[in-house]
Amino acid sequence: MQIHVVQKGQSLYGIAQAYGITYQSIANANEIPDPSRLVVGQALVIPITGSYHWVQPGQTLTVIAQMYGMTVNELATINGISPSSMLQIGQRLYIPPKPKKTAESLLYVEPRTPVSQTMIEEVRRRVDALTYLAMFSYEVQRDGSLKAPSIADIPNIARSAGAANALVVSNLEDFAFNADLAHVIFTNEAVQNRLFDNLLQVANEVGYKDIHFDFELLHPEDRELYNNFLRRARDRFHPAGLTLSTALAPKASDIQTGIYGAHDYKAHGEIVDFVTLMTYEWGYTYSEPQPVSPIGPVRGVVEYAVSQIPREKIFLGQNLYGYDWSAPFPPQGGAPAKALSPQQALAIAVRHEVDIDYDYVAQAPHFTYTDDMGAHHEVWFEDARSIQAKFDLLKEFNLRGIMYWKLGLAFPQNWLLLTDNFSIRKI
Repeated sequence: MQIHVVQKGQSLYGIAQAYGITYQSIANANEIPDPSRLVVGQALVIPITGSYHWVQPGQTLTVIAQMYGMTVNELATINGISPSSMLQIGQRLYIPPKPKKTAESLLYVEPRTPVSQTMIEEVRRRVDALTYLAMFSYEVQRDGSLKAPSIADIPNIARSAGAANALVVSNLEDFAFNADLAHVIFTNEAVQNRLFDNLLQVANEVGYKDIHFDFELLHPEDRELYNNFLRRARDRFHPAGLTLSTALAPKASDIQTGIYGAHDYKAHGEIVDFVTLMTYEWGYTYSEPQPVSPIGPVRGVVEYAVSQIPREKIFLGQNLYGYDWSAPFPPQGGAPAKALSPQQALAIAVRHEVDIDYDYVAQAPHFTYTDDMGAHHEVWFEDARSIQAKFDLLKEFNLRGIMYWKLGLAFPQNWLLLTDNFSIRKI
């Protein structure tokens, strides 16, 4: 597959002609509601095998072959030309696909009560591309009992597609992560035993294969208490045939203070079977407009993670959403930003007929617009280019796989590129 960025004056019909396919195939792949309406800067995934290169001024077969890791003879043979051919500007050369790497994928799902048919259908659409479907979340109570989410038939759907079900345990209380709640669990062995018994029972009844702790915003002084809790959990779950995993806050060094202090990368790497890095939320609801997961800070977290945790245990986290900020922007007293899916962001750009810009340093698309009430907005989101940058990072560091937060946020380009880049391992 190939990423194409819409240029001024281009139509979907003309783009399709250039790639030798139908415009409808591009529209279907990218879930474009109105093929007649594109915006400059919109990133499309072209559903072809391999890709094409159009010769630019000064380029030779040698230069182009080096760009794609090929020999001149290979490139010439594939395109039916002589290795000594003089190329013409604009000439189209075919580039075959590279061998896929094997990786795993984990997707959080957060069903509401009652579980909607739309949610169930979205699960059906995505499970073939998943290694794990992680049910968010079973909320631990102060007595070790669990407040279970509505799950409907979702675990059976995942299982039938060969995706392993993961039970996510959180320290959510009254819709917020609660450090005091976690402290109660960490310091009471009887409560821990009750919790572990309950988790084993639920895992057996539903068919969960992994117990995934997403304990966030903990007291930093509870760092070793959390580590010991995980050691006890491992010793209970492994004999039952269950794996253990954790979600880790994005840290670029061993910070032991503040809201990330209790997450001990090295200890988690030794104790659990795998971790998911929450490498997003640089741009967030109450921040100034900025990328949600800029590639530089994400790389910094990965570099630190691989120095503390075996690479084969690390999932790179990826947001399936962006934010729309309305002026005056936070923290200057403005309203909180609204979360939106990449498809929703594109719909706004199309409606207001604004160009999409791309920050090549952050590897993130963005645009501004003025709404019907005259308010100025700035939107940062994800597109095919930004997700490909994360896939390239995953390959560079040879990580175990990618984690997504969360199901239900429409981003068709992600799923096209995920299966184009990787063979997804099933457990």
